[in-house]
Amino acid sequence: MKIPLSNPDITQKEIDAVVSVLKTPNLSLGPKLPEFEKKFANYIGTKHAIAVNSGTSALHLCVKALGIKSGDEVITTPFSFIASANCILFEQAKPIFVDIKEATLNIDENKIEEKITKKTKAILPVHVFGYPCNMEKIKRIAKKYKLAVIEDSCEAIGAEIKGEKIGTFGNAAVFAFYPNKQMTTGEGGIIATNDDEIARLSKSMRNQGRDENAEWLEHNRLGYNYRISDINCALGIAQLERIDDLLSKRSKVAELYSKPLSGISEIILPPEDSGNMKRSWFVYVIRLKEMFSELQRNNIIKGLRGKGISCSAYFPPIHLQPFYRKQFGFKNNDFPITEKIAKRTIALPFYNKLSGTQISYIGNQLRNILKKREN
Repeated sequence: MKIPLSNPDITQKEIDAVVSVLKTPNLSLGPKLPEFEKKFANYIGTKHAIAVNSGTSALHLCVKALGIKSGDEVITTPFSFIASANCILFEQAKPIFVDIKEATLNIDENKIEEKITKKTKAILPVHVFGYPCNMEKIKRIAKKYKLAVIEDSCEAIGAEIKGEKIGTFGNAAVFAFYPNKQMTTGEGGIIATNDDEIARLSKSMRNQGRDENAEWLEHNRLGYNYRISDINCALGIAQLERIDDLLSKRSKVAELYSKPLSGISEIILPPEDSGNMKRSWFVYVIRLKEMFSELQRNNIIKGLRGKGISCSAYFPPIHLQPFYRKQFGFKNNDFPITEKIAKRTIALPFYNKLSGTQISYIGNQLRNILKKREN
């Protein structure tokens, strides 16, 4: 059996949508761009949505639009995809890491205030693996210290807190649509915001610094080529029209995993929804218990891959990436919870069309490998 790590849910609806654009002269900056933006803003519940070519580009534009610059500091998490910290470096500001909570893998909101200085300009929480951060407390802290909030919602489309969509709690939020996400545009991202100025600046900067009504070769500010094509937007519109079904299917796959995995005493399953938090399933990441070393985890991954099961460590700590060590002097044990978790995570195959038979196979192979492990 060969089981990929992810597999986008593409139907004839998406194919027809893309082909219809290919039959027009408007492959970029055409009518599908504003249509996608309007429909996405309506879904999330914000005034504006600004589509770009990646979640990373969207994060960069948020940082830039908020005026964050050299010498400023932004508080964020070391347990994330590297773009959530790199976007801060793009403007020569400094990411200030706060360790995570073991229960949710999100930034520990109770440790944020101790990292705030006169240089702090924003908090950038990441809804890791689609599980919401404690945005109520983060917003209170931001208000107390007059800080901006950028929600990295790239993994969390459709997640909610008290019935409100993730992406509506900060000054701006960012979503991403890489093929392993809940919905995809192939490559792409989007900024959601109620702030007119953030929206205006982001639209200009994504398109080489042109203002909306400017001449084509008139550039009002430093900008970038962060445009997204109408082809991608057409795919996004079709996916967005199916979003409830896409999210429902992922929840059902997560439920299917519970049966074969719940009886394995050596692992910890992803956290369930609690209180007013409703997650959106992005990936299915299990954790080995503390009896396991990083080397043993890596050998388990090799064993699963040997059985045709694609899997991966998810995420390595950002602060221990080579250039972060070199630039900032980070070292082992700087963020002990992040490091402890990162040594023991395994992302298992997760996508809408994953069958019960495949999940049973994955569970059985994992169980067998754990029984044979070297102590």
